[in-house]
Amino acid sequence: MAERKAFLLRIDPVVLDAVQRWANDDLRSLNGQIEFLLRRVLKESGRGLGPSGRAARAEDAGTAADEDEASRGDR
Repeated sequence: MAERKAFLLRIDPVVLDAVQRWANDDLRSLNGQIEFLLRRVLKESGRGLGPSGRAARAEDAGTAADEDEASRGDR
């Protein structure tokens, strides 16, 4: 299993409660839900993780975003 790094997260209690409810609905832990959401946003923004699970380099992310855009064509 990959090494995990612990850190403190300061978050609005309302946001935390909403994410906890979402995690419960998806049968995930709160930590798992936060990581899931972060990974999804990274991928959607073109700043996704490489095949190793580590953050892709900026130039790789840009190439991937360009390729994705080209594959979609004009809609």
